Amino acid sequence: MIPLYKPHMPNLPELDNILHSGKLAYGEYTKKFENLIGEYIGVETEAVLATNSFNMGIAVATSLLDVHSGDEVIASPMACLASTQPFAAHEIVVHWADVDPATGTLCPDSVRKNITAKTKAIVHNHFCGYPGYVDEINEIGKKFGIPIIDDGIECFGSEYKGKKAGNWGTDITIFSFNAVRFPNTIDGGALVISNKELQKKAVLIRDCGIDRTRFRDDLGEINPNCDITLRGHSATMSNVNAYIGIKQMEVAEDVISRQRIQANRWKKYFEIRTEKVIDRKEILPNYWVFGILGNDKRNLIEEFRNQGWYASGVHINNNIYSLFKDNRELRGVNEFYSSFVALPCGWWIGDENYA
Repeated sequence: MIPLYKPHMPNLPELDNILHSGKLAYGEYTKKFENLIGEYIGVETEAVLATNSFNMGIAVATSLLDVHSGDEVIASPMACLASTQPFAAHEIVVHWADVDPATGTLCPDSVRKNITAKTKAIVHNHFCGYPGYVDEINEIGKKFGIPIIDDGIECFGSEYKGKKAGNWGTDITIFSFNAVRFPNTIDGGALVISNKELQKKAVLIRDCGIDRTRFRDDLGEINPNCDITLRGHSATMSNVNAYIGIKQMEVAEDVISRQRIQANRWKKYFEIRTEKVIDRKEILPNYWVFGILGNDKRNLIEEFRNQGWYASGVHINNNIYSLFKDNRELRGVNEFYSSFVALPCGWWIGDENYA
């Protein structure tokens, strides 16, 4: 059966040398990887900070924005649990907004209605690589003075109005480089931060609050005059993971292009069927998966699995979990979840597999 996900791994000719170099932590390869990400998405390289996980990317972002225990963020329940659980782990209150049932992404009107005095950030998930209502959500953030965190867990390389994710004017974008994402660094992530002052602060927060330019004295000992003033994390990406990321970035255009070719095949296939293809004129997804909406979700999944395609609903709506203490019924979420099916659309699909 053709899988829905498959980790991409390029040839790694320098890996053994790096493993035995004695230079495994954050270093030259990490910096190069950050530079390649910045060049790819079209932002200054200083805006990109690689992290050792997506979870740590969220932790750095919340510290950077002074989001503390008891504060509230607005988020979509139609997201990977890895996108929402980190907020709960820091005892940040997640308040759900509804989604557009045609896209699975945040409904701007619902976001606006759910803003309270405690709202410290809006977390905008771009569901399964399909960009949401970027301009509308960003405008809400500007109007109310609330930072926007783009949850790019599945949307690296996706485009909105011709610009790649991470270059949409959002305050902070967080990417995941987990094994089933692309680029895959086995585990890892990255922050893209638009504000220059926040960029400088984030460098410290990502590294336990340490200013590396002052942390050691002339003997190489820890400098007692270097104060630690920020709540920080041990979140830097290693040279090993970054090297894998560098090799992934060398083939990024090809991998995503192949996924878009497969998506066009799926679109042609569904021209003669009743299911609705998720699409908007403003967006060009990376097609991490290919999303459709149908009237009988279970039968659709079974139909395509019987044909050899591992179809799936991917995520379940997180408002069912008692952990979040917000199990309100959301009409858009219910409608979308009951109809969404994802089909394999990855780089691993050959010509002989095309629908």
